[in-house]
Formats: sequence, structure tokens, C-alpha cells
Amino acid sequence: MPNIESAKKSLRQVKRRTVRNRAAKTALRSSMKKVRQALEGGNLEAARTALAAAIPAIDKIAARGIIHRRAAARHKSRLMRRLAAAARPAST
Repeated sequence: MPNIESAKKSLRQVKRRTVRNRAAKTALRSSMKKVRQALEGGNLEAARTALAAAIPAIDKIAARGIIHRRAAARHKSRLMRRLAAAARPAST
């Protein structure tokens, strides 16, 4: 445990931020999972809706510094590629 007042305050701040960041990351993973599940279920309209909700969430979390901006770009790119592949007609 810290002895110095500023270190005690820093510890309190870190605990609060950790809880907030963990909640944000969990929400991010859930929103991305909704897109993937809709695609696996073959529901393109639900996948588009979920993606439209996931992209601003990813951007907001990246803007806050919870995830890196390139990680955010990678997540969005992968989700959009999956949606585009699912929307393409299946060729034999």
C-alpha cells in the first residue's frame, strides 16, 4: 500500500479507471460479437444494424485511449470485410 498521499490518490484513480475501461472493453467485445453472430446466422440486415452500432462504439473507445487507434481500425476492417464477404453472392 502506498504511504504518500499522491500515491494513494493515484491508486484510487487507477481503480476507478480500470473498472470504467474494463466495462467499455466488455461492451466493445459484445457489440463485435453481435455482428459476428448475425453473420453466422445468415441475417445480413441484423449484421448491418449491429455493425452500424459497433463502429461508433469502437471509435469512441479508441478516442478515449482504451484501445489503440490502429487496433480500432483493424477491428472495424475485419468486421466490414466479413459483412462484405457474406453479402457477396456465393459462387461455385
